[in-house]
Amino acid sequence: MSTAQKILAAMANNPRDWSIAQVVTVARANGLTVHCPGGSHHIVRNAIYIKQLVRMIQTGKGDNE
Repeated sequence: MSTAQKILAAMANNPRDWSIAQVVTVARANGLTVHCPGGSHHIVRNAIYIKQLVRMIQTGKGDNE
């Protein structure tokens, strides 16, 4: 099991208190685009919250699908 898979499994069990580095690792490992326009803001395409990110990766669908 890769690091990203381990983090994703842990996120599914507890969606709180994740660092942006961990979110970026999981998102990129699952083919999602991560954009950092500057500062502390990061945008993961089609994913706003950890629960949504986990659901999107597990189902293969974004919020609009």
